[in-house]
Amino acid sequence: YFTLKSDNRIPVARVHDTYLYKEDISHIFNNELSQQDSLQVARSYINNWVRQQLLLSKAQLNLTDRSSEFEELIDAYRRDLYINSYKEAVVQEYLNTEISDDDIDSFYQNNNQNFKLNEELVKLKYIKFSKDVLNKDELVRLFRSSKRSDLDTLHARELFLNSHHLNVSIWVKYSEFISVAPIFKGDPKNQLLKNNNFIQKEDSLSLYLVAVKDVLDRNEIAPKSYVVPTIRQMILHQRKLLLLRNIEESLMDDANKEEHFEIY
Repeated sequence: YFTLKSDNRIPVARVHDTYLYKEDISHIFNNELSQQDSLQVARSYINNWVRQQLLLSKAQLNLTDRSSEFEELIDAYRRDLYINSYKEAVVQEYLNTEISDDDIDSFYQNNNQNFKLNEELVKLKYIKFSKDVLNKDELVRLFRSSKRSDLDTLHARELFLNSHHLNVSIWVKYSEFISVAPIFKGDPKNQLLKNNNFIQKEDSLSLYLVAVKDVLDRNEIAPKSYVVPTIRQMILHQRKLLLLRNIEESLMDDANKEEHFEIY
């Protein structure tokens, strides 16, 4: 009277009463693998599966007194996985990621005390080149010049430079500059970090030129241009929190109207 469905799956390994079937390992192969490579991949996967199953079996046998604790952790993980995946889907679909210049200005003005510097920022030019370069004096002249045409010429001769930073319009951390030019690490900060300061140093191989345009000290408010990426992230984070809070409140309101829950 009863017909039992036969299991046509092909087993490739067994640990106690648990089987690994051929169809379970089909995803590990691709067309780029040779037959020999496929066999090696399959053997490695099967051995790892056997090892994991043996460990699991041993753990279940020796940790039976903690099974209820583990079940609670598994339930909590499953619950968090569902909830967080749903939240991510909601954020991806509904979060407004458009951030205007007005949004950035407003956030910066209202929160600028949160952007105090924890180290010095500096605007500067910097070049390093070999002492043996033929046009050394010309490079020094171009570097020290304030003319835009000379700066363009210096850019055109970057092949003669071992390292350089020629954009004086952006702020950089003092620590980042020192990591690029460690020869200045031993110099007192107050000698290097001066507005409109020029320093020339050399070692046995190279010549180093630095022209400091502007400096911001620690605990000063960071300029807006420097913290724009951070502001964007903070705005998005605030929007995300607000969106999720609104979703949760909406769910509560709808469920309350439909009498889907009660609090006793």
